[in-house]
Amino acid sequence: MTGQTITISGPDGQFSGYLAKPATGAGPFPGIVVIQEIFGVNKVMRDIADDYARQGYVALCPDLFWRIEPGIDITDKTDEEWAKAFELFGKFDHAGGITDIKATIDTLRPMTNGKVGAVGYCLGGLMAYLTACHTDCDASVGYYGVAINTRLADAKGIKKPLMLHIAGKDEFVNPEAQEEIVKGLHDNALVTIHRYPEMDHAFARVGGAHYDKTQADEANARTLAFFKRHLG
Repeated sequence: MTGQTITISGPDGQFSGYLAKPATGAGPFPGIVVIQEIFGVNKVMRDIADDYARQGYVALCPDLFWRIEPGIDITDKTDEEWAKAFELFGKFDHAGGITDIKATIDTLRPMTNGKVGAVGYCLGGLMAYLTACHTDCDASVGYYGVAINTRLADAKGIKKPLMLHIAGKDEFVNPEAQEEIVKGLHDNALVTIHRYPEMDHAFARVGGAHYDKTQADEANARTLAFFKRHLG
């Protein structure tokens, strides 16, 4: 596996992305867009991209905060960093983010076998859902996406498979919102929803306060099987 920072060109400007490629194998490989949490393209996101590269994917994690402040790389370990993360979250433009994800898909696809998926966490979980709604991504996965229930009208645009992982005790997505998501997407045959009743937000973030290895491993295995099925 090899990782490097590259430049992605979009209609609104250039921004960086962390690219990880498999170290072995003949390829061509499928691609994965890794969509960040509210902490930027930090070590957690780079490690996820690296892990997908080890699994045989070309992974690219774009800097979606570049319009606000390029190069954000913070953690969830201090109050100051949390305050910064929520400030960025509050300023984030979802439409601009989708524009940038489209540009990331277009940048990544020529490096692959032609198939590109997306996986996102927290803010990225919402953006993975919106990616399924508004791009030509071949398969999308969202982990504990925030505010999906407010964007259910977008689901009419879903044309490729989508998987959502929902944490039952998510501190940022209350039970009513969770039920709205399930009810709103229930009749869409392209959508698969997995629920983790005892899990809190970010249960798959390695090193996070709510990390649960057993449930994270289960969710990640489901995600890998989903990508293998739809990306080849």
